[in-house]
Amino acid sequence: MPLRTRLFLAAAALLCAGAAAAQVYSDAGDARHALAEAQAAGAQARARAEKLEAEAAGATQAVERTVREAAAVAARIQQDEADIAAAEARVRLIDGQRAQLRASLAERQRPLVRLTAALQRLSRRPLAIALLRPGSLADAVHTRALIETMIPEVHRRTAALRVQIARGIALQHQARAAQGALRAQQRQLAARQQELVGLETRQRLAARDVSGSADREAERALALAEQARDLGALADTLGEADSLRAELAALPGPVLRPDHPGGGAAPSVIVPSPEPTAPRRYQLPAAGRLVSGFGDAASGSISRGIRLAVRPGAQVVSPGNGRIAFAGPYRGYGDIVIVAHEGKWTSLITGLARLDAQVGDSVVAGSPLGVAGPGQPVLGLELRHAGVPVNPLEPIGRR
Repeated sequence: MPLRTRLFLAAAALLCAGAAAAQVYSDAGDARHALAEAQAAGAQARARAEKLEAEAAGATQAVERTVREAAAVAARIQQDEADIAAAEARVRLIDGQRAQLRASLAERQRPLVRLTAALQRLSRRPLAIALLRPGSLADAVHTRALIETMIPEVHRRTAALRVQIARGIALQHQARAAQGALRAQQRQLAARQQELVGLETRQRLAARDVSGSADREAERALALAEQARDLGALADTLGEADSLRAELAALPGPVLRPDHPGGGAAPSVIVPSPEPTAPRRYQLPAAGRLVSGFGDAASGSISRGIRLAVRPGAQVVSPGNGRIAFAGPYRGYGDIVIVAHEGKWTSLITGLARLDAQVGDSVVAGSPLGVAGPGQPVLGLELRHAGVPVNPLEPIGRR
């Protein structure tokens, strides 16, 4: 093939390469969405942690202060988990951009290499030899004109490549920085988890007494679990028992005998309780992706709660204030926790791999309950009022 033809083909390929669309990777949009969700979850966890830390600082009783400190640390752990998820999403975005840039550079470099090789071969040919060949004078004139035309384009394309190469180097630095931030956040998460272990130990030492009442209550919860026919019945039974316990604790003490036999004691006035409202400060037990909603068809039945796909080993917290009515394994569901709230409300959390709560513990919204399992864990959350399932997202949406 004549040199001039090869030169024209290389130039045409160089011009067409710039018009080729850059490859769009399918996970780029997913990474951006994950980054936005992680940043929002981190901001919410940070706000909860700051509020709980302020409440802990203002608490007067040691037990209450320790409970809120543990909840604040759990919120900080969830913030760290969200920050780690955001860092991972940034790494994915940077890796996608680098792969896209590498593909674009490969497309641009191929025709440029061919054109440069052709120009080098032409530059090595002496002009005197070209004049001795028939028709070489016309070819030489045309070639010189083509070179003069292509040199500015070569400079322009080379400049664009230099910009892309510099961008690739900058992306490499960003990737290293993102990986460093990710490792630092993982170390901070591990330190906070150790801090939470110490707080939980201190909380139990402060809350438990030597009477053994907590052990008796745990044994009673296990007995009720053996009698319950299914998970819903267990939640209802424990909720009713805890409501009865609260009502008995709220009864007035014995009426004292009057000083004068003729006088009667004033009858106690029974104030009707207000209409029940959803638990205050209700929240999700962990940040995650909704995989099934309330009322969805699941395994041939209607879902009585929601299911969340969460990070492996994610920190799981109490969705609201209350008391641990049950904590332990139950009939193929793994470790579960039932939190009894005021006003005959109960929350059931399933899918835990480790429990950090015990029956009888008083909890606030955000108190640590345990952690999710490895792999692709899914948490279940059911909210009930007097045994009737309620969509858990409703009280969260009304906050």
